[in-house]
Amino acid sequence: MTDAVDERILHPETSMSAVTLRVGDLEGMSDYYARAFAMEPLAEDARQREVHRVLGRGTTPLVRLIHTPDLPGVDPRQPGLFHTAFLLEDPASLAATVYRAAQDQRSRFVGSSDHLVSEAFYFTDPEGNGVELYADRDRSQWVRRGGQIAMDTRYLDPQQYLDRHLSQDALDAGPAAAGRVGHVHLQVGDIETARAFYVDALGFEATQTDYPGALFASAGGYHHHIAMNTWNSRGSGPRAASLGLGDVAVTVPDTQELEVLAGRLRARSIPFRADGRSVGVVDPWGTQVTVALPDLSTEELMGR
Repeated sequence: MTDAVDERILHPETSMSAVTLRVGDLEGMSDYYARAFAMEPLAEDARQREVHRVLGRGTTPLVRLIHTPDLPGVDPRQPGLFHTAFLLEDPASLAATVYRAAQDQRSRFVGSSDHLVSEAFYFTDPEGNGVELYADRDRSQWVRRGGQIAMDTRYLDPQQYLDRHLSQDALDAGPAAAGRVGHVHLQVGDIETARAFYVDALGFEATQTDYPGALFASAGGYHHHIAMNTWNSRGSGPRAASLGLGDVAVTVPDTQELEVLAGRLRARSIPFRADGRSVGVVDPWGTQVTVALPDLSTEELMGR
């Protein structure tokens, strides 16, 4: 006997996968992500004028870069990416990655915060894409109030954090240290439309709604896999083609989840594409979201 599937929400084992960025300087951006965030190239493919390159840690893809130099640059006021959040396995690994990023002169350090559920450091890459580096606190320490997970933005002293957690062993581990995309934070035009798409249609569950102009949502009780805010982009419509976010990747455990998702999208008359291993859909602001099975190979990722 199998457990009943709640067809309104995503499976608890849902997670995030490699984010796709369209970049103007492929070599420069590849070198930056490799040096600043301890990633290494995993695969590359050329398609006419476009070159696709995947970087990651170990065998885990973390970012796919698509060379599209003719597009205009990232506009921080438009819908799209607020930041990609790379989840490190422990404070030592986080400290080592933050140290690398801070040492790279191409990085712009934006700040650091204690969010109660996690500790996080923020950077902007050379082409204007936001990056969060973070480590979670144990779930037993998360506080839930009224069906929501308590999160805050408290000051976190970066030098004290490095003094406490940085080690030579963690620095030496480099790309061999585990890492993955923990969540993706988006800029959207309005929160209620975002909720209708990401919560009601895709099936994430809202976890925090108290931040003005923002919504946090997840699967399986995580603090958030996806976040949406209007802080820079309130009232925006679909964005024009530009550098920056190309695709948000979500991983679900089996084909039944893809079928149920397709049913939710049909019921809301939202167009989508499906090939049996993934479902692709575009949000109201032109951001592509791909929901795929967990054994997606690097070659399949390159072929999306």
